[in-house]
Amino acid sequence: MQKGKIGVTSENIFPIIKKFLYSDHEIFLREIVSNAVDATHKMSAVAASGEFKGELGDTTVRIAVNKDAKTITISDHGVGMTSEEVEKYINQIAFSSAGDFMEKYKDNIDAIIGHFGLGFYSSFMVSEKVEIITKSYKEGSKAVKWSCDGSPEFTMEETEKADFGTDIILYIDKDNEDFLEDSKINQLLTKYCKFLPVPIAFGKEQEWKESKMVDTGKDKIINNTKPAWTKKPVDLKEEDYNDFYHELYPGLEDPLFHIHLNVDYPFNLTGILYFPKIKNNIEIQKNKIQLYCNQVYVTDSVEGIVPEFLTLMHGVLDSPDIPLNVSRSYLQSDSNVKKISSHITKKVADRLGEIFTEKRKEFEEKWDSLKLFIEYGMLSDEKFYDRAKGFLLLKNTEGNYFTIEEYEKLIKENQTDKNKSLVYLYATNKQTQFSYIEAAKDKGYDVLLMDGQLDVHLVNLLEQKFESSRFVRVDSDVVSKLIPKEEESNIDLSTDERNELIHLFKAVTPKENHFLIEFENLGEQARPMIITQSEFMRRMKDMGGMSGMNFYGDMPDSYNLVVNTSHPLVKKVLAQEQKSLGTKLKAIRDEKLPLVNEKSALEKEKSGKKDEEIPQATKDKLDDLNKQITELSNKENNQLEAFGKDHKLTKQLVDLALLANNMLKGEDLNRFVARSIELIK
Repeated sequence: MQKGKIGVTSENIFPIIKKFLYSDHEIFLREIVSNAVDATHKMSAVAASGEFKGELGDTTVRIAVNKDAKTITISDHGVGMTSEEVEKYINQIAFSSAGDFMEKYKDNIDAIIGHFGLGFYSSFMVSEKVEIITKSYKEGSKAVKWSCDGSPEFTMEETEKADFGTDIILYIDKDNEDFLEDSKINQLLTKYCKFLPVPIAFGKEQEWKESKMVDTGKDKIINNTKPAWTKKPVDLKEEDYNDFYHELYPGLEDPLFHIHLNVDYPFNLTGILYFPKIKNNIEIQKNKIQLYCNQVYVTDSVEGIVPEFLTLMHGVLDSPDIPLNVSRSYLQSDSNVKKISSHITKKVADRLGEIFTEKRKEFEEKWDSLKLFIEYGMLSDEKFYDRAKGFLLLKNTEGNYFTIEEYEKLIKENQTDKNKSLVYLYATNKQTQFSYIEAAKDKGYDVLLMDGQLDVHLVNLLEQKFESSRFVRVDSDVVSKLIPKEEESNIDLSTDERNELIHLFKAVTPKENHFLIEFENLGEQARPMIITQSEFMRRMKDMGGMSGMNFYGDMPDSYNLVVNTSHPLVKKVLAQEQKSLGTKLKAIRDEKLPLVNEKSALEKEKSGKKDEEIPQATKDKLDDLNKQITELSNKENNQLEAFGKDHKLTKQLVDLALLANNMLKGEDLNRFVARSIELIK
């Protein structure tokens, strides 16, 4: 028996491996099984070259768990090792000086895993002892048993082994006995080894027999050795791509489209990416791309490998140019990774362009599911915007789709305002904004439907990109002002009448929101009142809510209550108010008029003078006049508001406007219904 020490200059190498090299203990199984697969591949290559004349036999890699012995055994029928090879590959860890190694990588030690042949040593993260029983395929080779208890000391001796290959036996320590559960091992094999190119067996297939599940004696193969991405596109049909998608993501709906990647220059990359049916929540959809290195699972956190917006896609990427074990910072700075990221972006855009050109009808049918992905890309990646603007579709409220160029031609003649600016009208909810949409259509305007999760951001982006254009939500103003033309209607109200209506209607608007009363001559056939919301303020609130910046989001909603001065019912409210309050209001105004005149005279007298030049008596008189005028104005306004609160028609008109905007609910809605019945009688 040979005894010795592992060929490193530091006796702390095993604690380093255990604590620092691998952040996730569970990958020990991936490393050991990957080594077994490599050995099996090498054996196939040796046989193909004619160097080995015998029978290859069963090349399945097998994993066995023995709970009583607390062991996990990984067995392969690969090339095996001679005692000299064990000395070279196991006893001499493949770097020249552990001291130099530690010094160089002390700050980013996980960036070098996989570069120095340390995969085997990951087994010591979970084991108190590891044994290797191996026999080389080379003629005359003797089997070797190597054993190590996690210290630099090892033993190596000849042993008996019937056939070539290697068994790795892990004696699991107390802290990691959960790895002795079949369910845990099955979970890890499914995660890390699901698509390895050599059959991986764990346990036996089972069948239902005599009221229970029993082993059939047939190996249970846990992996698909020839996944779809390793095949040529010409050999795959649409259903093959969909079947593979469901193998990756059981239970999900069929994807929209797919892209089969096969690149060999300037880097190696294969894979299949899918456009899933994206739901409204972006975060739920992310991190579904699985990264592999030669069919060995690496990670599903691919933010450093693909652009942010592409993390919405599903599927598989496989590249030998990306090491198995690397840190996120390493990925983000690696030149190969950056090239891969840029190439994938281009391939995605090219593929979408092809589908749009060749299958526009199908593209339109799937647009509502596809647009969140495309908009996300255009918003976050300038190059993708440039590539995607030709197949970005705008959907109107009629359900028709247009490219940017097509839509501009459609609206240019009728939706250009007096300042030569092209106005894109849009709605965010076809149902709640129905009346506004209809009013715009009656004017001959076309209205876009922008009801997606990212459409608020897209509107801002397109306004920046388009020349002499702006987007206006259809309920942001009365229809005559959405696209200002030269003509304007006159409002035939005196200052006093405006003030009267303002306070009448202000008295019955909801207090939780701010309402600004405005007046427009909309014609007798239009509604008596319309509620609009400032485009600027609404966008600021929307953007603030999405970004988490709540300066505008914390402010109460602000609306415009637009009163149609030519509507008979508005005129009726004004007439009834004047009949009821006319004498009282006239008395107040007659009392206030001389005070206002006196104030104006004093203001004129002090005009152009410095403050110190104005007599104190004049200042005191002005203060007194202001106080009296304010008291009389408040008295007038209080009478108007009291009348408005008690006047059923006033409240009914405001409630009708609120109801049209889906803003009348609960007790207020119940009162409106009761009042409506009473007014109809």
